[in-house]
Amino acid sequence: MAQAGAIFPHSSRPDGLVLLLIGLCALCGEESHAGRILVYPVDGSHWLNMDVLLRELHRRGHVLTVVRSSTSWYIPENSAHFSSVTVPLQQAINLENPEYMADFLQRNLDLRRGSVLSFLGLQRELMSMLSEAHRSSAQMVRLVLENSTLVEELKRARFDLMLTDPGFAGGVVLGRYLGLPMVFNVRWITNGDGHFAIAPSPLSYVPTIGSQVSDCMSFANKLKNLLHFGIGVYLDLVVARPHYQGVCDEFLGGNTNVYELIQSADLWLMRVDFVFEFPRPTMPNVVYMGGFQCRPAQPLPPELEEFVQSSGEHGVVLMSLGTLLGGLQPHISEVIASAFARLPQKVVWRHLGARPSTLGNNTLLLDWLPQNDLLGHPKTRAFVTHGGTNGLYEAIYHGVPVLGLPLIFDQKDNMVRVEARGAGIVLDVTALEVDSLTQALQDVLDEQKPYRENMRRLSRLHHDRPLEPLDSALFWMEFVMRHGGAAHLRTESYRMPWYAYHNLDVLALLLGSATALLVLIGATCRCLFQRLCRTRKVKLQ
Repeated sequence: MAQAGAIFPHSSRPDGLVLLLIGLCALCGEESHAGRILVYPVDGSHWLNMDVLLRELHRRGHVLTVVRSSTSWYIPENSAHFSSVTVPLQQAINLENPEYMADFLQRNLDLRRGSVLSFLGLQRELMSMLSEAHRSSAQMVRLVLENSTLVEELKRARFDLMLTDPGFAGGVVLGRYLGLPMVFNVRWITNGDGHFAIAPSPLSYVPTIGSQVSDCMSFANKLKNLLHFGIGVYLDLVVARPHYQGVCDEFLGGNTNVYELIQSADLWLMRVDFVFEFPRPTMPNVVYMGGFQCRPAQPLPPELEEFVQSSGEHGVVLMSLGTLLGGLQPHISEVIASAFARLPQKVVWRHLGARPSTLGNNTLLLDWLPQNDLLGHPKTRAFVTHGGTNGLYEAIYHGVPVLGLPLIFDQKDNMVRVEARGAGIVLDVTALEVDSLTQALQDVLDEQKPYRENMRRLSRLHHDRPLEPLDSALFWMEFVMRHGGAAHLRTESYRMPWYAYHNLDVLALLLGSATALLVLIGATCRCLFQRLCRTRKVKLQ
């Protein structure tokens, strides 16, 4: 049974002072827009993004209830800014488990040899992992819906909206069942980039996930893009959608499928900024908030500040592989450590695992580091990263050029965008050599090269906007609460059959009509010709 806990925590109940303030606001004719929000997040790095939104929503007076699994690694059961509903899941969703992800990374790197067989092996490994993750996600929402006591409590809470991440679709199913307006904190959905579900996405210039191409495609790149689009369709129809279909059939009825539920969301808070992303068609219910988690740098801990200051005029290089991927294979770490040891800069490296034997005196290893604060430090000269979205937006925010060592998922695609902007260099982590890595680091650090200036230009563009992305996201969430949804911004095209969406029925009618007309004209001409021939024959006789 799911544990409902306290949907309305004691800390969120209004005390006398709060009641007095509410009364004064009412007397002054001011309207309070604070609401109740049900949150169904995804764990791991996705949770770090979601928590930024939740803290600000709580600060603005909204009451938050978070649905989490008992196996969650990052989402706490007790928090000062939300109450929780804990679902007793027997096994953690593998994509949210750091130990599983470390093992998956090693298998993934072993398969990256560049041949067709290795490509097929990578895809098979990825599909297997995602299938198991979606199975666990569907199981979790089923446990919630089968708990009639919890469901009744959620209904009585009268939430104003559901805030969820559709990377896994449990929250989408629960939100539809409760009949709540749906807001997504999103970049990825169950089978790829969320844009493809709601906006026209011509494959001639809109890259798909995994294609590793830019928006300027050669013919070969278009073929590659089409291939990866097909993989995304397979991922939706065969890998992800079937796991949720049983839950949809049992609790939602009709011909509902999870992809259509995703398409029907009221508002998409897209973690994208077109300073970084390639231009593409969009829709009016998409709000772009790329970099919303970024903030000005805060002072470093004294010991770390002392180490950074000891770098002198050379400055500091920062290396981090993100939330789930803290360590690499030992031989790769040895290469990286050797290259770092050749630099005049000091290096701060978030490293998990055995200490490399080639580590230089200029390198500090840490289990955890304040990444945003280090990137914003005036001594930081370059950022060595796996290419995760959060880290890249922080690098753009602070204007720090990057050296990318992409590992899995969308990281290669992210680094394609950085390279296209001239703001960094990308290397294949499975083919690292000390000399080539050292040269790439020196190029990124070289003030005479364009990388630093290009990244600073991106930073200026990113900051030059009328409204901060977090403020924009909060406004539109409260807009949905005030108006009970945003259906007027949402296209209903997802309800159309695929052939109607692409006007194939109209084209078939026009082609059929044109064909019939041509046949009729041809038949008429033939009859007239035959009649003319008979008339001439009669005259000749």
